[in-house]
Amino acid sequence: MRVFVGLDIGTTSTKAVAFGVDGAVASVHSVPYPLICESPGYAEQDPGLIVEAAAEAVSRVTADVRLSHGEVAAVSLSSAMHSLLVVDDSGRPLTRLMTWADNRSAEQAKRIAASGGLDIYKRTGTPIHAMSPLSKLFWLRENRPDLYEKAGKFVSIKEYLLYRLFGQFVIDHSLASATGLYRLGERDWDKELLRDAGIRRDQLSELHPVTCVMTGLNPGYAKRMGLSTDVPFVLGASDGVLANLGVGAIDPGDLAVTVGTSGAVRTVVDRPLTSDRQQTFCYVFDDRHWVIGGGTNNGGIVLDWVQTVLHSIQAPDSGKSSLEGMLRQAERIPPGAEGLLFLPYLSGERAPIWNPNARGVFLGLNLTHSGPHLARSAMEGMMMSLLSVALAMHDLTGLKNKVLASGGFARSPFLLQLLSDVFGCEVEVPACAEASAYGAAFLGMMALGEYGDIRDIKSTINMRETYVPCLKHHQVYTELYRIYEQAYAGLGETFEAITALQHSLRGAG
Repeated sequence: MRVFVGLDIGTTSTKAVAFGVDGAVASVHSVPYPLICESPGYAEQDPGLIVEAAAEAVSRVTADVRLSHGEVAAVSLSSAMHSLLVVDDSGRPLTRLMTWADNRSAEQAKRIAASGGLDIYKRTGTPIHAMSPLSKLFWLRENRPDLYEKAGKFVSIKEYLLYRLFGQFVIDHSLASATGLYRLGERDWDKELLRDAGIRRDQLSELHPVTCVMTGLNPGYAKRMGLSTDVPFVLGASDGVLANLGVGAIDPGDLAVTVGTSGAVRTVVDRPLTSDRQQTFCYVFDDRHWVIGGGTNNGGIVLDWVQTVLHSIQAPDSGKSSLEGMLRQAERIPPGAEGLLFLPYLSGERAPIWNPNARGVFLGLNLTHSGPHLARSAMEGMMMSLLSVALAMHDLTGLKNKVLASGGFARSPFLLQLLSDVFGCEVEVPACAEASAYGAAFLGMMALGEYGDIRDIKSTINMRETYVPCLKHHQVYTELYRIYEQAYAGLGETFEAITALQHSLRGAG
């Protein structure tokens, strides 16, 4: 049995999933690591830990495949976007990895946006935001000029992993187009932006297609992973693009909704599309496909936060309560949480508002509201945030077809029904929840000739179930969303003031 491994480098773990050519899952293994948040706005990772996690995850699934008398035909990569790592001329890290959640460059992003931000966005497809490596580069140049002088290259975590495995710095067009340094029309690095950021072209990696094959695996890592040195590795793409492929959301209007640590709504289009309001991103997939949409900072972290906070109040000494228990309690509360609204901006927000200074807000609290009300309201707020992205995409494309769900939240029937009720449309759930890993593995299959076109993936995807919206509940959420938009629009200056106060109080402490 020939299997294809999708290696998905995420925010809190790296996961390896082995698939047969029919899409069936043969083995899954995930290795976690911490997100380091030692200072306000910082969200970093140890790149060495991620390399070790990748090696361990692949070795575990390889061992499983061997036990089943199988053979690993290829390993393909998926990676979270917007990470930035500075390495020296020998490829040694000079910094920790700055992740997409790192907001320290908010002021630099604001200045870039004020001086030609719309033109930059139109050229690159990446909204001007602190998540972007472009903004992070400006922060580094201003705050760590010593590192700028020592820098050999500026890379993402996937590029660093591939360097450790193969001794080459390479990047696929898909991941490159999410850096804010890539010109969509030319399919190349943007010379003007490189000049503005004060970096040279040779300080960025060499660009290749998503199906580019690498061979000559480092013997030490080959032994660790249980692979031969000639097993092909396929560059793959970014996790967002691959999540669309992995659920089969590749027809016009099909929306892929993914919620893990963060959340995202995306669709595939046949030409680059950008919004005059700069609400959505546009990333390269391949020569004929682009993915537009928006990511939200506040997906599963909202569930983790409300679960931890509520339990610490109710039972501070008994440990963390179960997510399932919280979901059951929230499900008993009527839709709309009896007039309680939550703006879920616990870590600022990306699409469609692109405001790192937005903050979480409970609106409408009164004496009748209890912990389960707060939990349900937080979940509904998370779905409202996703809906705001979907509506921005609808304004841009005019298309609306169906929703295909993936990510950790797709394991909860309650959250899937909530998504259907808030969006007011059917939600289909593929049988395989590992969408990004499967998208990566499928690119590996294409690279090795098993399939000839991305549309062939549809024949391999089985749907587990479909959720149909309740019209009565959708009407409640339509009204609640109107208030949600009003609330955010009226809190702009307040968000700026409270964020400034938070920074000053932390500094004083």
